[in-house]
Amino acid sequence: MSKREAPTAEPAPETSGTALSDAYGKVSDRVAAAYAAAREKTAGAGEKLESNPLAALLGGIAIGAIAGALLPRLAKEKELLAPLGEKIGDAARAALDAGKSAGTDALADAGLSSDQIRAQVSKLVEQALKAASEAGTAAVEAARESATR
Repeated sequence: MSKREAPTAEPAPETSGTALSDAYGKVSDRVAAAYAAAREKTAGAGEKLESNPLAALLGGIAIGAIAGALLPRLAKEKELLAPLGEKIGDAARAALDAGKSAGTDALADAGLSSDQIRAQVSKLVEQALKAASEAGTAAVEAARESATR
């Protein structure tokens, strides 16, 4: 008994090229559709941020602080930057104290209470978080929509 070799079928060059072209076209179409859907859905979030730039600033600061906290510090970085950090920290504390004093005086002169200010800041942070959440949700939905097409 001799073993028979299984025939190997090689696709015709035109067929494999066409299949590759079709696959590329489908992927390209899906990427374009996902991009367009994400842009449409995030346009509303962008408009909200444009109408309240302070919320965008606070959100950006919060994201930067989180990213900075998550990145590890190297020993050499600590060694080289510690003296500079102390100088910057001292200057920042002095500026913060001066700004806090001037701000407190200005708010008192304007008749605003700390509770009113806290409520406004809370509202701004809430709006920034909501806008960021809506943008993230829109991006996920757009990706899901393009994957189902």
